[in-house]
Amino acid sequence: MPFEKVTKAAEADFPTRWGHFRIFGFEGTLAEVPQNCEHGANEGKQVEGLVALVMGDIHAVPPVVRIHSQCLTGDVFHSLRCDCRLQLELALDRIRTEGTGILLYEQQEGRGIGLMAKLKAYELQDQGMDTVEANVELGFAADCRGYELPAEVLKLLGVSAVRLITNNPEKVAALEASGIAVVERLSAEVVPEESFEKYLKTKHEKMGHIVESLVTE
Repeated sequence: MPFEKVTKAAEADFPTRWGHFRIFGFEGTLAEVPQNCEHGANEGKQVEGLVALVMGDIHAVPPVVRIHSQCLTGDVFHSLRCDCRLQLELALDRIRTEGTGILLYEQQEGRGIGLMAKLKAYELQDQGMDTVEANVELGFAADCRGYELPAEVLKLLGVSAVRLITNNPEKVAALEASGIAVVERLSAEVVPEESFEKYLKTKHEKMGHIVESLVTE
């Protein structure tokens, strides 16, 4: 998703149980609206928002960075249908341990299809579909997310190289294509729960996510 401009909307002090951050709000104006994702169902929506939590000196060395897609069900309600909240906490704990880092929180619920569509996808999954099949059945791409906005935000923060916490090679490729060097990929793999083992297997087999526990010789 190309952006015409990206601007900082707000900045404030932000103490958390993982330590002291600065919280930033950024807004990106879309140059064009995608037609097969959440935007297509919200005609006229032109602005994407992103929240950045920044801890410590992010310029001395390439900082630890996590690009985390919004997941209301996991992040807020502790759903065990996915590993999202566990990955979020893993990233925040790693930033706390390092004493510096950036969490980029994107408003891309349900891999970009939106909350209501995501719940409809849950319904289809209850009927036997996997997460990819459900998205496609609803008329969406398997993954509607883009990572241009996080890349532009990193540039605004003066960061040109990162150590990225992710299992998703597409995030690495997207940052590299946008001019942000990924000098190291750090695993975002968490201890799997039985309730989301199938979900992880689908992401590994159909979406190319790196899940070491599922890799066989």
